[in-house]
Amino acid sequence: MREGIHQGDILKVERIKPPVLVVSKDFFNKTGEVIGCPIYEHGLEGPLHISIETAETSGLVQCEKLALLDLNVRGYKKVDSVPLASVIDIADAVQGIFDYI
Repeated sequence: MREGIHQGDILKVERIKPPVLVVSKDFFNKTGEVIGCPIYEHGLEGPLHISIETAETSGLVQCEKLALLDLNVRGYKKVDSVPLASVIDIADAVQGIFDYI
């Protein structure tokens, strides 16, 4: 169980170059697995590319590049987190990928 990994945390994950924003809910993250989206420094902002800026990280969260990451087998380090308003915007974009028509 991974204590302290929350929705909205930004992680540096072993063997993944860009930082990763945790988009999965806290109850899911307790399994040691998270669903995350990469944060790229460059690109075009759009409905699925949402800009964030924190003290340690800035760039575009690419919501369509969801990945299930098993933190039980990968090294990681929490480097930052985004405010709740950003988590809501990003979660809405991710949910929009799966909505019906």
